[in-house]
Amino acid sequence: MAKNVLGTDLKTCGTDPMTGFYRDGCCNTGADDMGVHTVCAIVTAEFLEFSKAQGNDLTTPMPEHGFAGLKPGDRWCLCASRWAEARDAGMAPAVDLEATHARSLEWASLADFEAANAATG
Repeated sequence: MAKNVLGTDLKTCGTDPMTGFYRDGCCNTGADDMGVHTVCAIVTAEFLEFSKAQGNDLTTPMPEHGFAGLKPGDRWCLCASRWAEARDAGMAPAVDLEATHARSLEWASLADFEAANAATG
């Protein structure tokens, strides 16, 4: 069983929309996940705008990939590097610590994730 950033079993991030690199609802990762989609983020309008400005539009539906587009409040497995980039820009969304894979700690500390949660309420 994969572990989260708290050292306990990884929980489901979200199923509506279905998230995760493997589209299993969890922020699991493996050798084929080049983007390391391990941070379970609760996306905000500000983060979605930031991500789009960085060239990763998460709001536009892409039905050919089974993707309806995200809206504020959705839970999504983000690339750990994108979350860290958003953190550095002051735009990091809150995360579900129990659903954020331990591998995320290669890009951010537990304190970083907790600070983002505190800042977003």
